[in-house]
Amino acid sequence: MARIRTFACLGGALLGWVACGESQPSPAPAAQTAPATAPTDTADSSRPEAKADGPGAIIGAVTFTGTAPKPRPLPMDSDPLCVAEPGAMSELLLVGPGNGIKNVFVYVKDGLGTGRYAVPATPVLLDQKGCRYVPHVFGVQAGQTILVSNSDPLIHNVHAMPKNNREFNFGQPARTPPVTRVFDQAEIGLPFKCDVHGWMNAYVNVVPHPFFAVTKEDGTFEITGLPAGSYTLELWHERLGTQTVPVTVDAAAPAKVSASFKPAS
Repeated sequence: MARIRTFACLGGALLGWVACGESQPSPAPAAQTAPATAPTDTADSSRPEAKADGPGAIIGAVTFTGTAPKPRPLPMDSDPLCVAEPGAMSELLLVGPGNGIKNVFVYVKDGLGTGRYAVPATPVLLDQKGCRYVPHVFGVQAGQTILVSNSDPLIHNVHAMPKNNREFNFGQPARTPPVTRVFDQAEIGLPFKCDVHGWMNAYVNVVPHPFFAVTKEDGTFEITGLPAGSYTLELWHERLGTQTVPVTVDAAAPAKVSASFKPAS
């Protein structure tokens, strides 16, 4: 244990990281394919299986009310190995054309009943590129694999801090294979951070079904494959909070939703 702590502190010193003295991230395995916890599908095998092939769709836009604050430049000059894109800005609040808000997570919160949905076999990708997490906000279905990569020429650490799922914290050096992780419990706004580079953060949203989306640069989103019915959407933003919107879906035409957020108090 003493050798591990000494090595971690030495590596941190070389990188200008002074976070030693507290719990250190464990090194990432060369390639891990097992989930972080046992899948919950086995416990729910008695529930009927539903399909995400309904005729209904929801399209919408999320906007910012008022004058949006200008995004702040990322303070990335503390590590000379971090190559920032020109004009790299904080992703805390991004307001684009027409006051559309980027990175709002939109999902069906109520109305789907008790059916369970097959977990997608395709993993969701989370990269570390330019000393940033890409994407900044994303969604996965509970039990779906997240494939964590490091495209940078330096070490990062991946620290997930869930409330309902299992926490993990591992170092990921450059040019090492991707690492897989799985969250089995629903959880909105689950934060990731890099303890080496304090500006690096991301949020994963874990839901028990495939009916979710993340707003684009203009604030628009689309959710497809829904059966006809009445639903409650929840909209989550890391800075602006949450709100719910009722919506009725039928097969005739996509349901349209408009929502807006006010400045955070």
